[in-house]
Amino acid sequence: MIRVVIADDHTIVREGLKQLLATDPDLEVVGEARDGVEAMRLVRGTPFDVLLIDISMPGRSGLEVIRQVKAEKPKLRILVLSMHEELQYAVRAIRAGASGYLTKDSASTLLITALRKVATGGAYISAEVAEQLALGAMPHAEQAPHTTLSDREFQVLRMLAAGQTVSDVAAKVNLSVKTVSTHKTRLMQKLGVTTNTELLRYAIQHRLTEDPAGGA
Repeated sequence: MIRVVIADDHTIVREGLKQLLATDPDLEVVGEARDGVEAMRLVRGTPFDVLLIDISMPGRSGLEVIRQVKAEKPKLRILVLSMHEELQYAVRAIRAGASGYLTKDSASTLLITALRKVATGGAYISAEVAEQLALGAMPHAEQAPHTTLSDREFQVLRMLAAGQTVSDVAAKVNLSVKTVSTHKTRLMQKLGVTTNTELLRYAIQHRLTEDPAGGA
């Protein structure tokens, strides 16, 4: 039996996932979390095999939770199920410690396959993600400036590029306006841009403007 905990801030998504996993006799949902705090509470107090987690959650992002899980329970397996199709998110999730990455528009059969593979010690990633991970490991590999951003800086970049203000971002990620402003300053320095227009142009050029709600 593969014991699964679902971490997603949308009740309807959690309910749908529970119904789907209930169709497989080898899968059992033993807990669910609405945010990173609840997810970590389950990680620390409930025995299970795979954490099925979304990247976009209120407060602490899924990427932050993944890093903390791997720091406290390095053997716990993690599968990301996200609305984000972007390669950059998948690569970041795997580097943070996830063993697999799947988008929410994938077929239900793929989810069950991915859970089984991750639970048994394997990895479930696309060929494109595997290639980017390999390229990133090569010495002197050229990477786009946004790949050097921290997870939080990358999240702020995405949200700003989607038209949200610093105050909007601060409220949604539970940080102070001053802290978000600092992240903005640092990410703009790393990207080599000096104005909001240049920031938006960079995001459009690198296709980083898909999700207005923000994410990882």
